[in-house]
Amino acid sequence: MAKQPKPYTRRQEQFATFGTRIVSRVNTWMYRRSQGRWGKTLVGAGGGPVCLPTTTGVKTGLPRTVAVVHLREGDDIVVIASKGGMPHNPQWYGNLVADPNVTIEIGAEKLAMTARTATAEEKARLWPRILDMNKGFAGYQARTEREIPVVICSPASG
Repeated sequence: MAKQPKPYTRRQEQFATFGTRIVSRVNTWMYRRSQGRWGKTLVGAGGGPVCLPTTTGVKTGLPRTVAVVHLREGDDIVVIASKGGMPHNPQWYGNLVADPNVTIEIGAEKLAMTARTATAEEKARLWPRILDMNKGFAGYQARTEREIPVVICSPASG
């Protein structure tokens, strides 16, 4: 029987949040600098193709970009708000809930999209594909009591 991962302590969450922020900034810089040739897979997190969603900060109104793993679903881009299984959703997810307009960079391509949280049925359908891409998400979900949001970004209309 697999060992059940323990929830993060407050201190572990603070350290991991800081570390994740630094890694994401470096990954974003490399990705943009090379138009997606460097930093195109997330190292140390189980892998998977990276995209760069840019949201509008809830508090600042400024653009905020992070490096996250994504899954293509037709014209849609699916991203997972796991935050490594920490007890709180990532900040970028809160930004998308407040303002669903997002620009997603994949390679040199910039896509204007509208984000929404997947329904329970959509998540149930997508989750096996997400785990095929990155088995780490199963451990993240097991580590936290919150339901990890799956976000579907669709091409913006108009």
